[in-house]
Amino acid sequence: MEKKDMKFCQSCGMPLTEEILGTNADGSKSEDYCIYCYKDGAFTGDFTMEQMAEYCSMFVEEYNKNTGQNLSACEYKEVLLKFFPTLKRWNLPKDQIPHADHPMKKVFISEVNALGIPDLQVDNLFVLQGSFINQPYDINGNEVKLLDDNASYWGTQIQKTDGRCYGIACDEKYILVSEYGPDGSDAKIILLKKRQ
Repeated sequence: MEKKDMKFCQSCGMPLTEEILGTNADGSKSEDYCIYCYKDGAFTGDFTMEQMAEYCSMFVEEYNKNTGQNLSACEYKEVLLKFFPTLKRWNLPKDQIPHADHPMKKVFISEVNALGIPDLQVDNLFVLQGSFINQPYDINGNEVKLLDDNASYWGTQIQKTDGRCYGIACDEKYILVSEYGPDGSDAKIILLKKRQ
């Protein structure tokens, strides 16, 4: 596909392909937004433009890999803050922005917080691609991945006081809570729970 024909998510700026198109309230594919930003007719996160740039800057390695650049997260954030004002989401009047209040997000947040895991309090979840969060775990001497690289999950990362992170991934069947070090190193499963 030539660059002039390439469409970009009008919220986060990600190149849009058929596989990652968001969904409208009627289940049809959105032509404007990706699945990570827009699901079932609502944005998946309430962000200011600055917060969206901060969130997207976590994926600077993916950007560098696809563009051949070597930007830091801070440099990438600056690039995004110049690009975002050209996108539809950031030009909509406030009363026309589809509210980011997906019903399943609230359910998953409640279920994760009810697990009673120390230092784990979730306030928000985001739609994340399985390939970004699918950590390998050592189970009985075998390296195992539990998520589907091609699926999307409600998830987030929570920094712990000891410098490690909790990773949360939820879908309609399971809740996975893991713990890992910098760049996903030494990942351990804390809990894998089948949802009711």
